[in-house]
Amino acid sequence: MSEWKKRCEAECSLQGAPMPDTLDWKSVYDAKPLGRNLLKNPSPHGVSKDTPPPEPDLPEEPTRGPPQFQPHGEFSGWTTSTETLAYDSSGIPAGAVICELPLYSWFTMEQVVDLKAEGLWEELLDDFQPEIVIQDWYEESQLHNSIYQLHVKLLGADRSSVISEHTAEPTEDRSAYSHTWKEVSHVFSGYGPGVRFVHFQHRLKNQFLNGFYGTLSSGSSVVVRPIRTST
Repeated sequence: MSEWKKRCEAECSLQGAPMPDTLDWKSVYDAKPLGRNLLKNPSPHGVSKDTPPPEPDLPEEPTRGPPQFQPHGEFSGWTTSTETLAYDSSGIPAGAVICELPLYSWFTMEQVVDLKAEGLWEELLDDFQPEIVIQDWYEESQLHNSIYQLHVKLLGADRSSVISEHTAEPTEDRSAYSHTWKEVSHVFSGYGPGVRFVHFQHRLKNQFLNGFYGTLSSGSSVVVRPIRTST
């Protein structure tokens, strides 16, 4: 056994995992694909889940012109898009006079992780099937009953075949004011052979009412853990 292969087996807890001699084990060792976050730029809003989320800035005067829905941040590594939602007047009593309604939008951020490019190998993914751990944090912004959605898919080599997926759409309790970070997590295990990519997508709800009010995220992660799944 090569020295680099021995180091990988010992430091990555790969005892019992398929470790073919044909692999470039120095490249695997340098890539360190196990136990690290495979997402790029996991906190693009520039805030940390380890400190309280910032209080929203109230505009000194109403914003003129069309609504703006682009949040502040540096979103390199992410594909982003915005979906503006229709005005919701369902809760307004008949005959009530409303000067202005809030306008909501979904801000979508997504990444595709290439597991082989990150240093993992087919035999490990297909036979050993290490756990793929998803974790995300979003701000309890109190803007709406639904402010966050998560959708993660494990994809085959063609980048389109869905082998396994997980969706989370939490509902907010706004009966009392609270402004903290909320965790969403999921562990993929026993997902079957063929996984080569992880598609990570979350959506954050924003509001425009005389100014922009957003929902922040922080600490998004996709981590492959060297733990053998139960059979």
